Amino acid sequence: MDLVSSLPAFALAVVLISASPGPAMALILRRAALHGFRGAVPTVLGLEAGLYVWALLAAAGLAALVAASEVAYLVLRVVGEGFLLYLGIKAWRSAWRSRTTGEAAQEVATESGSTLSWWRAFGEGAVVMLANPKAAAFMIAFYPQFVPADRPLFATTALLAVLQVAIETVLYLALAAAVGRAGAWFRRPAIRRRLDAVSGTVLVTLGLRLAAESR
Repeated sequence: MDLVSSLPAFALAVVLISASPGPAMALILRRAALHGFRGAVPTVLGLEAGLYVWALLAAAGLAALVAASEVAYLVLRVVGEGFLLYLGIKAWRSAWRSRTTGEAAQEVATESGSTLSWWRAFGEGAVVMLANPKAAAFMIAFYPQFVPADRPLFATTALLAVLQVAIETVLYLALAAAVGRAGAWFRRPAIRRRLDAVSGTVLVTLGLRLAAESR
């Protein structure tokens, strides 16, 4: 298999994977709706940084050890489900607070302009990706299909991961830009409450599903 000739199939697979619903999509949609395009950028970058780390770990063989270790896999799964539940409950609390006190609009404006918020959003994206043991299993199965036998595994995987990160970043930022255009509508108090309630439910459901899934 030639690396160059396999790139179109690789790119198509990445696009299909990126479009599938999951925690990454839920985070990006909520962030873009409430904080606009600029507010979603750190979330996207955090998710892609986490993905690239997993790709390098897979190339180095460490992801295989994580996937094979019952303890490591369980720890990551517990951390991942716990963090998704935390994010979901946080969204629910925001919906409840805005209903009872009307704090939502001020909170969004303050958070959107905060440097601390930028790093918090980046960290949320990175943790969601890094604390997902399914990402380790996926990387182990996905990348070897596109690495020719005569190519160095680590360098080729790192190169393919750069391409995946680039494709996903463009797709996710385009999605964030589209959602961000309707940001004023999403930030209306009544819509904000419903969005927080729905996104919180989605994140909690994803966390519970991760907890219930077997390996």
